[in-house]
Amino acid sequence: MYVLPALVMYAIFVLRPLALTVQYSLYEWNGIGVARWAGLDNYLTVFTDSDLLKIIGNAIILIVFFSFIPVALGLLVASVVRRITTGAFGTVVRTVLFLPQVIPLVAAGIAWSWLLSTNGLINQVLRAVGLGGLARAWLGDFDTALPAVGVIGAWVLLGLCTILLVTGMSKIDPALYEAARLDGAGPVREFLAVTLPSLRQEIGVCLTVTIIAALASFDIVYISTSGGPGLQTTVPGLEIYRLAFSQRQVGLASALAVVLMVLVLAFVLPIQRLTRGEKP
Repeated sequence: MYVLPALVMYAIFVLRPLALTVQYSLYEWNGIGVARWAGLDNYLTVFTDSDLLKIIGNAIILIVFFSFIPVALGLLVASVVRRITTGAFGTVVRTVLFLPQVIPLVAAGIAWSWLLSTNGLINQVLRAVGLGGLARAWLGDFDTALPAVGVIGAWVLLGLCTILLVTGMSKIDPALYEAARLDGAGPVREFLAVTLPSLRQEIGVCLTVTIIAALASFDIVYISTSGGPGLQTTVPGLEIYRLAFSQRQVGLASALAVVLMVLVLAFVLPIQRLTRGEKP
């Protein structure tokens, strides 16, 4: 009985839309007129259309920037922050690191668009230090647009990963570090033998959250590049929006949404399985 109200809300706002999305994916429909049965044709289009495959590939590439880089850097930064978490200075450090999480993604996208523009701060600094040949419109260049979007995502998610990992490190028994030092372990060996295994669950949470953020990204891409140049930064979330509301291909948009959901599960479920269980 206590769970029933939440379950009803979940069914109305999550399960029902999910079921309708699967249903719409089997039809050819413009969202207004009569729907025509299409079977699996929309899914066939998703897996055979070169543009849609490239869009899905863009999202997979963003996993490197949104997930692996923030987690790897987060481990490094958290190891340093853990030693200075006491006192007011530690509080300031944690606040600064977590700041990107409380800044609206729209504002972050606009700010980074200014920084990475042709006359933005990044290019001004490059020209000032004699590296003007490297200056370019980072978000408008076919070669650098997707990595530039990835850098924005890494900046946004680094603070979250760091805070989660610092919290996990604070729960590790100090006796384990003392035992490792008595056995002659140095800082690197101490990190690999004690810290890393003890953070298995926290790393799993970081990977889960950041991978979902990469595959379901929309805000940053829409604000910073609108998917351009060409399709270089177009991601499934943005393409679903365009197909459904601009091109009126609701069936194809729904099929792409279902494929995106399956892709998220394909990445997340193995991570959950690998990180499940008690800490060593």
